[in-house]
Amino acid sequence: MSWSDRRLFLLGLAALPLAACGFTPAYGPAGGATKLRGRVAVAAPVTREDFEFTARVESRLGRPQAAEYDLAYSLSATRESGGITATNVTTRYTLKGSATYSLTSRRTGERVAGGTAKGFTSWSATGTTVAGLAAEDDAARRLSALLADQVVTQLVAMAQKLP
Repeated sequence: MSWSDRRLFLLGLAALPLAACGFTPAYGPAGGATKLRGRVAVAAPVTREDFEFTARVESRLGRPQAAEYDLAYSLSATRESGGITATNVTTRYTLKGSATYSLTSRRTGERVAGGTAKGFTSWSATGTTVAGLAAEDDAARRLSALLADQVVTQLVAMAQKLP
């Protein structure tokens, strides 16, 4: 048996348990994510962080064409000092945040899914004032994207159970 035949055989053997358990890719034709694609209307953004969050959710789930669900969310973040030198100068900050969300059916008005996503980002405070402000802004943008990705992942995981 040549090496390529062995690899193909082993790959087929490894995929056998997945086929037996009813595994379906989330974004495949019969996957749960198809229930969400283009069907989730995200609440209108108010702050810059909200805008980043909404844009990221819509980039992952698509802009709502025929919305069946409304996604309400609440973002919160706190800034904490990270690295401190012996002379009590902060050299690093951490931005901890969370997104609490609720998915509601437009037909029934019933909450069908919800939860909380948490995450953090950091940035260095050792540059100039302008560089520090830009780094903080970038950290907030990264945190919003991180939280949006977690919310979408949680929604896709529970999408099979949606009405």
